[in-house]
Amino acid sequence: MEPGRERFERTIAADERIEPRDWMPDAYRATLVRQIAQHAHSEIIGMQPEGSWITRAPSLRRKAILIAKVQDEAGHGLYLYGAAETLGVDRDELLDKLHSGRHKYSSIFNYPTPTWADVGAIGWLVDGAAITNQVPLCRCSYGPYARAMVRICKEESFHQRQGYELLLTLSRGTPEQHAMAQDAVDRWWWPSLMMFGPPDDASPRSARSMAWKIKRHSNDELRQRFVDICVDQAAALGLTLPDPDLRWNEERGHWDFGAIDWDEFHAVLRGEGPCNEERLTRRRRAHDEGAWVREAAAAYADKRAGVGAAA
Repeated sequence: MEPGRERFERTIAADERIEPRDWMPDAYRATLVRQIAQHAHSEIIGMQPEGSWITRAPSLRRKAILIAKVQDEAGHGLYLYGAAETLGVDRDELLDKLHSGRHKYSSIFNYPTPTWADVGAIGWLVDGAAITNQVPLCRCSYGPYARAMVRICKEESFHQRQGYELLLTLSRGTPEQHAMAQDAVDRWWWPSLMMFGPPDDASPRSARSMAWKIKRHSNDELRQRFVDICVDQAAALGLTLPDPDLRWNEERGHWDFGAIDWDEFHAVLRGEGPCNEERLTRRRRAHDEGAWVREAAAAYADKRAGVGAAA
């Protein structure tokens, strides 16, 4: 075994971090680029479903909370694009692949947000699923990704609490508000379960990522953990989860849940979801309209660099 590969295998076995200047297999690098880019894309596309409610928030307090959350998501995307760049890829290239449809983002962000309760459901369920999936990534074998995830997970925990509190307020409000909260949970529950990815027997990439300690748990393990957490939380909210097959399994010590519609999942990934085209069209337009800002920043950076060199 060549020295670089031997050091890589030894580092992974010792549960230590791979850093940007370390030797790594091409497949390890490619897996990280794909995963980190998809994660970054999901953060910036994920600003849209809730961002559309900023001007319609029911109070100044709710508006301030929502603005802060959307800003956080933008920051998460920046952290993650920065982590991807340490692997030798260009941010413009990643964005071009997103805008052209060659790169994917989480299917969850291709669903509509027709009511204010959707903001709460996204916070509780979508951000809750994200936390379940992402906390183990703080121990990812690739250093820059792991370090970015520490801050991201801290901020996501606030988002989840905010969503839970919003749903609790609606659930304890008028009958119409309670019905709005229940309707949002009914619509977001199953897409949230899809966020963890296909079943383990249909996800060969998952096993390889676990062997390299990029991931720490399988898709099905994380999904089960999420369901077990949500059942009690839903009861505390006074809301029900839309799954008639939800049953406590004494033998397994976990909640059994119904079959997920994987045909829907794959259709959304192919671009056939209710909001796929809308989300990408808005992202492309925002990128094009922001070109002057990027150009001005680059010109300023070049000028400052010139001043520094002259000094």
